[in-house]
Amino acid sequence: QLQPSEVGGGLGRPGGPLRLSCGYLGSTLEVHAIAWFRQVPGMEREGVSCFNRSDGSTYYANFLKGRFTISRDGAKNTVYLQMNSLRPEDTAVYYCAADPELYCDGNELNVLDFRSWGQGTQVTVSS
Repeated sequence: QLQPSEVGGGLGRPGGPLRLSCGYLGSTLEVHAIAWFRQVPGMEREGVSCFNRSDGSTYYANFLKGRFTISRDGAKNTVYLQMNSLRPEDTAVYYCAADPELYCDGNELNVLDFRSWGQGTQVTVSS
């Protein structure tokens, strides 16, 4: 069974970078899509980015405007979210999610499509 686990949250400065890591335990054959979501208190969890293991394609939410990059290190079973040009509105709990069948096809990410979730890591952007 997949078990994602996030590392790398903390305090980031406006305009600065921060990198999150998602390690996933379990057979790599079981992983088709790995995604990042984020959530602020009182709001719904929103999709940020997704990586498709089958072909290396990626998806990004429109609101990112090119500031974040998702990538994978297959040897380490790890997916990264490089966040640049941080803004205070990026403050949220960031969750890693994985699914053994899903393919992120460019449509908005849906929390209901992902079966395995990490516990989340807090990212705070503040000066």
